[in-house]
Parts: sequence; structure tokens; C-alpha cells
Amino acid sequence: MLNQIVQIVDSQYSGQRIDNYLAVCCDEISSRSAAQKLCDEGLVLVNGKAVAKNYKLQGGERVEVTLPDPVPLEAQPEEIPLDIVYEDSCMLVVNKPKDMVVHPAAGNLTGTLVNGLLFHCQGQLSGINGVIRPGIVHRIDKDTSGLLLVAKTDQAHLSLSEQIKAHSCERVYHAVVYGNIKEEEGTIDRPIGRHPTERKQMCVTDKNSRQAVTHFQVLRRYQGFTYLMLRLETGRTHQIRVHMAYIGHPVAGDPVYGPKKVIKSLQGQCLHAKSISVNHPITGERMAFDSPLPEYFQNFLASLKPLE
Repeated sequence: MLNQIVQIVDSQYSGQRIDNYLAVCCDEISSRSAAQKLCDEGLVLVNGKAVAKNYKLQGGERVEVTLPDPVPLEAQPEEIPLDIVYEDSCMLVVNKPKDMVVHPAAGNLTGTLVNGLLFHCQGQLSGINGVIRPGIVHRIDKDTSGLLLVAKTDQAHLSLSEQIKAHSCERVYHAVVYGNIKEEEGTIDRPIGRHPTERKQMCVTDKNSRQAVTHFQVLRRYQGFTYLMLRLETGRTHQIRVHMAYIGHPVAGDPVYGPKKVIKSLQGQCLHAKSISVNHPITGERMAFDSPLPEYFQNFLASLKPLE
């Protein structure tokens, strides 16, 4: 079934409430409140029995979640200019500009990428992610620019999602970070989970977390900054921003994980999803896409003084 999640609970989640577990460990469940609603409706089974939202896990249980069938799309089509890098009958690759929200949410119900996609695709988008995120296979932050995969069909959505989970989808980012990284290249392998006190933030933690791996390579050094290429092995929320802040080199201009001092010329983090490689969902052909550095990124690099 397309709308059922089955997981075996890892021992590290022993003692955790089922609603917390689902919010952290199931990408399809966006929040704790959404998990609680599923529990209240009897759609969450532990070892075959429906459980309350405050049920405490012991580890090793089989958790089954039945997601409600998607209802008719609620996001409205809007004629918004989109930078389409590639398109066929089952998928698109879109180059999202900085400051555009990917899908509607509280405070951003219009003007999003999804609104533009609904108009462009005339409603032909995968319904797996429901009414607010049709077609969206993975996300990038509002203040991050770059390439996104979009599925037109459920079959394509499942294929692209599986490739991301299996790490066969290669995603490369470019970023400018604070400070001078000593190594020429390296790997950050530290788990990421919800911040214990700041609900909208993530952090490196061993509690209620998931493995996160980021590879980086220095492209050029500047006074006070380093220009990096980064490759995601996993795709956790805010992964690059959290990992770079963890090693003491937050992304330049990051308003959440970086210094409080704002870089006015950036108005947000200097982070761009530059390239993506994936197997076509139908033909299996390997496809690679690249996007040029946007103007804001190029202007910021030009304002820095290189280290010779």
C-alpha cells in the first residue's frame, strides 16, 4: 500500500512516546500534533494493537501507521515564473530561487513553488504527499536556492524517494561558511534530531535523532570565510546548516545557526543546491543536472578578499 508505513523501533528510542518517535523518525509525518491525530484516529498500531499518543516504546516493536488517503488538492494554482531545468511526462527538475517557499504553510499560503507547479503542470503532480506538498520529493529552505526534484506521478515519486533513501541520488551544494577550515576535505558523521528546547531548530544529538552524513571539500579560501562544495549522503532537515555550525563554521548569513550579526548583502544563508544526479524513474537512465551560482552568491564571493 502506498499509504502505509512499517518500521521496527530501534532500541535507542526505548522510553520515548510514540508521538515523539513518529514525528522524528517518519518523514511522511510532519509534526508531533500530526502523529497525535493519527493515534487518536486509531491509525497507529504497535505490534498489531492501536495505541494512545502517550504510549511509551520499549524498542524492537513493529510500528504500523496508515496514512489517510490524500484529499483533493487545496493549494491553488498560480501563474508564477519557474526556472524549469528539465521536464518530461513523469518528473521535473526546478531551479528554485532564494526567498521562495517550497510549499504552503501557515503564513505562506500563496506564492510558493507548489502554487506555481500546480499552474504549470495543470494539476498533474504526485499525490503521495497530500494536499499541501503535491509532487514534492524533497525540500530546501526558503533562503536556500537551487535544484529540486518534482514528481508528476506516484510511481515517479516512489522511485525518486527510494533513490534518496538508498543514497543513489547524489546532491551537491555550494556554500560559503564563516572562518577558515583547516582541512582540504572531510566528512561530518553526526546524528541530527530536534533541538530539545527550540521546536523549529535541529541540532547534533544522540537523543531521538537520525544518522546524518555530510562530505565537504574546500574550493577557495577567503579572509574570514571558506567556499565549500558539500555532498549529502543523507537528507535531514537543515543538515548542512547544522553540521557546519557543529564544527564551528556555520553557513555565512545563517540567521538561525550562525552569528547574530546579519550580512545585509545576503539576507539569509549563502547556500545553493548546485547539482543533482538521479536515475530516471521509468528508463533507469542516469541523469545529471547543474545550476549556475545565482547572482546573490556570485556577488558575495566577489566582495570577499581571497587568501593567496
